[in-house]
Amino acid sequence: MLSSQVNHTPCLRARTLSDLCQAEIYFKFENLQYTASFKERGALNKLLHLTTEEKEKGVIAMSAGNHAQALAYHAKRLGIPSTIVMPRGTPFIKVHLTRQAGAQVILEGDTLSQSEEHAWQIAREQKRTFVHPYDDEEVILGQSSVAVEILAEHQLDAILVPVGGGGLLAGTALAARALRPALSVIGVEVENYASMSAGLQNQPGHCGGATIAEGIAVKKPGQLTLALARALKLPVVTVSEATIETAVALLVNIEKTVVEGAGAAGLAYLLGLPEALRGKKVGIVLSGGNIDSRILAAVLLRDLARQGRITRLRIEIADSPGALAEVARLIGQEGGNIIDVSHQRIFAALSLKSAYLDIAMESRDSKHRSEVIQTLQAMGYRVEILEALEKLHPA
Repeated sequence: MLSSQVNHTPCLRARTLSDLCQAEIYFKFENLQYTASFKERGALNKLLHLTTEEKEKGVIAMSAGNHAQALAYHAKRLGIPSTIVMPRGTPFIKVHLTRQAGAQVILEGDTLSQSEEHAWQIAREQKRTFVHPYDDEEVILGQSSVAVEILAEHQLDAILVPVGGGGLLAGTALAARALRPALSVIGVEVENYASMSAGLQNQPGHCGGATIAEGIAVKKPGQLTLALARALKLPVVTVSEATIETAVALLVNIEKTVVEGAGAAGLAYLLGLPEALRGKKVGIVLSGGNIDSRILAAVLLRDLARQGRITRLRIEIADSPGALAEVARLIGQEGGNIIDVSHQRIFAALSLKSAYLDIAMESRDSKHRSEVIQTLQAMGYRVEILEALEKLHPA
């Protein structure tokens, strides 16, 4: 039933990134769903299993992201009333897109858990069906269709799945056990929200902080999904915030596809060259593409900094006419491009007759940057690199 109502997204080999990661990578492009995430599958499967009476009364959910849009879109398409409860601080664009998809949006609560309490209250009062983003059997089975499609096309050794509440992980594992029992299914969490890992070890999760992977920033996994992960003995690994940034940038620059932080988690793990996956055929679910354009711009600029293509230099100069022009001439002579400059006299801890130049410079790569710096130093200038960012992916 799902196949005719959600996109059968491509699952394609990534040649360049396969070489980079020393594994044969196949990307499942769930960011190409209509609402740009795999969440459509679980939401739709739940809606299709409602009784006629349940459809008439409508559905309700709590969500500040992809589940909201997925449920709203398919509920409207099927003629089912839908309400989404969102925290009051939800970005306006997410509220707008959910309303545009056809749902009534209620802003209630300062946290997602408070929004969930309010949604359950409405569900009980109005006899509506509560559609949980991940802790629901029908939702989990809907998500399993991602793996069914992958395994129908490719013989893989492993699949890497982003983990928040665990619905996609549980669904993928169930499909794999049924269709390819030897296949390894590995969950990937962002390290600041390693709630599934903590749950599997029977430890309290210490989750919190800002993350680019807000789609998997879940403080507590579902009871059902945690039980399935434990029963199926699924390995769950963690990746750093910075490595996810690098993965997002690589997907834009190499695969020419836009993926949100959560969706890039699987590639982020593979960038660490895990020994167990080297030379293996690995599927990676790009679970969604709903990334804020400002965040994406910042990620790409920071990636340029990591590659040494944009650098902030601090250069000590004599506070005299022509000093700035001479530095600019030397940088230009070596092919560097100045994109921003500030001249600091008053607050610098220097001689009264000296000053700092803080220059943002564009170069071809880190080697070229070093050549520019060496030329400046050879002419007697003291040069310091400010806020250098470590290159995180393999050379």
